[in-house]
Amino acid sequence: MTTIAAMWEARAADGRAAELSAWVRESALPALRGSAGLLRAELFAAPAEGGGRVLLITWWSGAPVPVAEPPAALLGRPVHRWSFTSEHVE
Repeated sequence: MTTIAAMWEARAADGRAAELSAWVRESALPALRGSAGLLRAELFAAPAEGGGRVLLITWWSGAPVPVAEPPAALLGRPVHRWSFTSEHVE
């Protein structure tokens, strides 16, 4: 089985990192739950001095479902997205 990791990363507008993280927990993640092939989801946050970034990594057993766009006012720049295929696990 091929596993795909989909990474969704956003930099929050100044002072809005907590709101952006809350949006992911309260809107983006519930929208993904129950999607066919979703194996796992993990949310990370970097402190404001790290750029106020929010990172969501989802693991899929098939094509990833895209994460919705957050409200523009929460973003310091457009969202970045990447997908990776697992090659080795220990």
